[in-house]
Amino acid sequence: MTTIESKAIAVRHERIDDAAAGQRIDNYLLRLAKGVPKSHVYRILRSGEVRVNGRRVQQTYRLQEGDEVRIPPIRIAEPTRSAPAPAGKPLPVVYEDDALLVIDKPSGKAVHGGSGVSYGVIEQLRVQRPELRMLELAHRLDRETSGLLIVAKKRSALTALHDMMRAGSVEKRYLTLVPGRWTNAMQHVRAPLYKYLTPEGERRVRVAEDGKPAHSIVRLVRRWRDYSLLEVELKTGRTHQIRVHLAHLGFPLCGDDKYGDFALNKQLEGEGLRRMFLHAALLRFAHPLSGAALSFASPLPDDLQSFIERLDAAEKNAHG
Repeated sequence: MTTIESKAIAVRHERIDDAAAGQRIDNYLLRLAKGVPKSHVYRILRSGEVRVNGRRVQQTYRLQEGDEVRIPPIRIAEPTRSAPAPAGKPLPVVYEDDALLVIDKPSGKAVHGGSGVSYGVIEQLRVQRPELRMLELAHRLDRETSGLLIVAKKRSALTALHDMMRAGSVEKRYLTLVPGRWTNAMQHVRAPLYKYLTPEGERRVRVAEDGKPAHSIVRLVRRWRDYSLLEVELKTGRTHQIRVHLAHLGFPLCGDDKYGDFALNKQLEGEGLRRMFLHAALLRFAHPLSGAALSFASPLPDDLQSFIERLDAAEKNAHG
């Protein structure tokens, strides 16, 4: 939406295209009028100043392609203009069609701007692909986590993917390395997770009775004398779930700077592991629009693979 400082913008009429179809009218307005207080957006909805096809609608109304939305004059301040995200190197695309794309996110890249990061994967994609009317993250990965990430190109696909994730019908598996000898071939971890802020304002998660239900399935992939390579399947998608579940069990992720063993992390850095060992390795789900079965796998990136090879070599020498 064009913004003019301290001037009311004239009544607008917006035609809904397939990129916006499926979105709730309140969310549509909040996105369109960034900077407008939420209370004001809900007031103009309640008062009937917003009309869809000439009629009043509830805030829960889902927009359909072809709808015409009347938006009354809205006063908004000029937003501070940040520099656009640089296009950078093309992100590795694993799969793409009209509805979605799956990228293999490199470690060290945030999925979106915020929290001291001016831009992330989604902002970079929008610069690289200006012809696409919509690009939205279907889920998130931590900045240091590498691997498979789904981005929606249509509102209908995004809504369906979110519903599928809530229902647990998107299979997500990660590979991680932990110190110590994990013994169970397969273990279900059910421990509720509670989000909180540290006194410095940093987001953290802990296992707590009053937290949200969280379920991980941990499988042993390989084991060395001092380390175990695990595959973790997420049945719920809570913030920092794998990191907190495994730390809670006494197996913090190698290289984890929030929940890990800091002395060990320092040692590992000297041995070549310079980031958290967590990789989104596998995705399986039905296509959100066609229902076709989709399956994607991403091999360990070079930095993690070379550390595994280092462990192999050390073990071989120890037995040599």
